[in-house]
Amino acid sequence: MMRSILIGILVLMAAGIGWLTFDWYRGHYGGAPFGAPFTLVDQKGAPITESTFRGHPSVVFFGFTHCPEVCPTTLFELAGWLKTMGDSGKNLNAYFVTVDPERDTPETMNTYVSNFSDRITGITGDPDKVHAMAKAFGIYWKKVDTGDGDYTMDHTASVLLLNAKGDFAGTIAYGESADTAIAKLKRLAAGGQT
Repeated sequence: MMRSILIGILVLMAAGIGWLTFDWYRGHYGGAPFGAPFTLVDQKGAPITESTFRGHPSVVFFGFTHCPEVCPTTLFELAGWLKTMGDSGKNLNAYFVTVDPERDTPETMNTYVSNFSDRITGITGDPDKVHAMAKAFGIYWKKVDTGDGDYTMDHTASVLLLNAKGDFAGTIAYGESADTAIAKLKRLAAGGQT
């Protein structure tokens, strides 16, 4: 009984955090073009700009390849959600943008994202340009020294959803249930707000 109550509280907390994130982004970016112009590269070294997020709905996640838990979990789940959607999600494009471009070269990104899905495109580039893009998208990131000469990165863990115009359409919170995430992605693919 106590375990069921605890699980219920955790589910409500995750939903609450997801709603607060969505509400904050909607208040700041809803109805306006999201982010700012950028010129970076994909995991194959090809140029990529903000126009990539136009003409089809997009799923965008910011993270880094040395991430111990949040990033691999999110990318694994995202690959599964896209696979589960099948043809209903074929117009969705998914992107993984590094917040650690110093280590995440195109080659590193290619190796990393290809472990999850060929549907996910990695984005990296010049550190100043990557960080400017992340800032324009309202993403938090911070380099954290681990004390052994290495570092990790704290960062926003939500997945951003952009409609076919490139406008903010919602978020998927870290740890959100697969059913809820897939429902949001289906609405996004169908052209609606999540």
